[in-house]
Amino acid sequence: MFPALETHLKQTIPDPYEDFMYRHLQYYGYFKAQRGSLPNSATHQHVRKNNPQYLLHGSLGGKDDLIPDTLQKEKLLWPTSLSSAVHRQIEAINRDSHMLSLPHLRSRQLLYDELDEVNPRLREPQELFSFLSTKRPLLAPRWPIECEVIKENIHHIEWAPPQPEYFYQPKGNEKVPEIVGEKKGTVVYQLDSVPTEGSYFTSSRVGGKQGIIKELAVTLQGPEDNTLLFESRFESGNLQKAVRVDTYEYELTLRTDLYTNKHTQWFYFRVQNTRKDATYRFTIVNLLKPKSLYTVGMKPLLYSQMDANTHNIGWRREGNEIKYYKNNTDDGQQPFYCLTWTIQFPYDQDTCFFAHFYPYTYTDLQCYLLSVADNPIQSQFCKLQTLCRSLAGNTVYLLTITNPSQTPQEAAAKKAVVLSARVHPGESNGSWVMKGFLDFILSNSPDAQLLRDIFVFKVLPMLNPDGVIVGNYRCSLAGRDLNRHYKTILKESFPCIWYTRNMIKRLLEEREVLLYCDFHGHSRKNNTFLYGCNNNNRKYWLHERVFPLMLSKNAPDKFSFHSCNFKVQKCKEGTGRVVMWRMGILNSYTMESTFGGSTLGSKRDTHFTIEDLKSLGYHVCDTLLDFCDPDQTKFTQCLAELKELLRQEIHKKFHELGQDVDLEESWSDISLSDIESSTSGSDSSLSDGLPVHLANIADELIRRRRRVSKNKKKSLQTRKQRKEFASTLQKHPAFFKNSENSSFLPMRNENPRLNEVVFLFLTLCHTNSLTSQISTSLPQGDKCSSHLCYPNLTVPLGARKH
Repeated sequence: MFPALETHLKQTIPDPYEDFMYRHLQYYGYFKAQRGSLPNSATHQHVRKNNPQYLLHGSLGGKDDLIPDTLQKEKLLWPTSLSSAVHRQIEAINRDSHMLSLPHLRSRQLLYDELDEVNPRLREPQELFSFLSTKRPLLAPRWPIECEVIKENIHHIEWAPPQPEYFYQPKGNEKVPEIVGEKKGTVVYQLDSVPTEGSYFTSSRVGGKQGIIKELAVTLQGPEDNTLLFESRFESGNLQKAVRVDTYEYELTLRTDLYTNKHTQWFYFRVQNTRKDATYRFTIVNLLKPKSLYTVGMKPLLYSQMDANTHNIGWRREGNEIKYYKNNTDDGQQPFYCLTWTIQFPYDQDTCFFAHFYPYTYTDLQCYLLSVADNPIQSQFCKLQTLCRSLAGNTVYLLTITNPSQTPQEAAAKKAVVLSARVHPGESNGSWVMKGFLDFILSNSPDAQLLRDIFVFKVLPMLNPDGVIVGNYRCSLAGRDLNRHYKTILKESFPCIWYTRNMIKRLLEEREVLLYCDFHGHSRKNNTFLYGCNNNNRKYWLHERVFPLMLSKNAPDKFSFHSCNFKVQKCKEGTGRVVMWRMGILNSYTMESTFGGSTLGSKRDTHFTIEDLKSLGYHVCDTLLDFCDPDQTKFTQCLAELKELLRQEIHKKFHELGQDVDLEESWSDISLSDIESSTSGSDSSLSDGLPVHLANIADELIRRRRRVSKNKKKSLQTRKQRKEFASTLQKHPAFFKNSENSSFLPMRNENPRLNEVVFLFLTLCHTNSLTSQISTSLPQGDKCSSHLCYPNLTVPLGARKH
């Protein structure tokens, strides 16, 4: 559009990224320049609090450089040594904000929101602060500014109990305590300012809320005072209130997921000032799920600090008189359920923790990744990257694991495997399975080396770090279940899953993705199992079930194939499993690991330990080798077994309906989805939709996209226009060489008008109405070799976004 300006900028202006990096490093003290000597470094700290679409953008805290207007952006990004002609063209562009979106003028450092409007904040330099090294401390977690956070570092040791931990066997006479609440009890712990439904996330900082941290626990009256001291203001903690209703009896209220009024299931809190010889009763009064594994023998987890220090004993299952029941307190709102149990602490004056499951925090993950980054061997085949920043500004890590290839052809031939965990923050089971997988795939085992030779692993160990940090069970700081929004168009509001989907989309353009698996936890069914997607292509009939069946054979005492389900429900269309399947990944799964334990084989009626979960990560690797074995004997045997199992299932279903079916005939008319029941156990099968402040942005973005699409369809509608366009293509076949590395950039300045025609052609390639005329107009031998619109068309990768 402005070729003279473009040429002048390329010749006279240094790289904006390098210029910005130098200024940014000065600002953070990496060079000798003082902070105050930099122009505009911290003088504009105005956040647009009255505009909802900008409320989520100040999430990186107090050191964000906010630049209020376009003119000041230009002063920072462009040197002043421009000719007057160039200045006049820049001023013309500033008068028309639409011009800022041009590819050759748009800065890589200014952030743009979903509506393509400039966000008054500069992008963080790539890899500057996300690089892990023992030479500097770990990145401290960022909390919403409403959250109070204690300064203590909470750490637990890993430990495997020497004996199996059996399920609790109900005796039938378990006490069902009456809920009395604050009226008859004494509040001994309560969080005051906790954001709930109606509010939404605005900004964050390291350490959370500024100011002095309140002492929420009661003050002990002396050494004889046996009141328990509660605390949960640490990573992944979520206790809201504790009420003492008797000498050794407490009612506990869990904090809901931030910015919501529900999702109370995960719990994790600390108690101090314990007494050894007393029997305590704890009752959680506001659980929301009518069914729970606590009804079939699951026990809570206890951690004693004295046991850890003196005997190296970690988390263990404890509790008696365990009962899960409906709360009879009727407040006219949604029904609540209670979990009650009794416990005897092992020591006097001990510090103990209770948890729904083995905690695995964001800091735990960073410590693990730090050990990988500093390992001279593992760092050769494991590349640690930043996928994106979460809403609160915490790093979402991406690991690329593969052995170096000898040739480009060998590298291109590798298939990809994508694994992720902790999209639901309270399902820490996923992190322990992921840790087991990483321990094995990063080891020097011959099988691990073989897997790295034949695959490229893309690993996202913690998709929702914000939720993990604040102790949410289900949601991100957007107040929504991320695993219902994988189709989102709101990049700024759901960055973790938007960038995940985009990364996988690019990966699919490079190579085949053999398998996608997202690690979860399940609160209503025991064992481990997979949810997949039925394939309607008869060529690959039942193939999506082979991997789960193989996994059940490799881990027969932990994995239940009969618990697997492959039905795609409408309410699950936004899940990672379904979205990746619709993108073309045949083997797309959700792995569900129970919060309870196993009902299979040698581990029957015992709780899962950390080692059990980590072993599942190993079995995923082992099954991958079986699944990809060049000798297809195992694969063929599994297919035959699956057909027989399905035959039996069909016969059973029709027998229940009182109908006869000829199982010797073709099964093509029988829908597998009709045979299977829906998946059960998901905490929120239905999406809550978007919050109002995000729904407005989404609606506006959809309207803009429709307008752009409508304008594209109007281009070259007449036959005369199409003939002139095809004639232009025939005259310049050099633009459509078969080389994948061909580029339009060297030709732009030579013929600007022709360059515009080419970019117009790229835009029109997305409409099906012109493909037939264009393909017949191309001269023989000059057809293109890409799949962008139709198989015979090539478009350089760098030009697709235009």
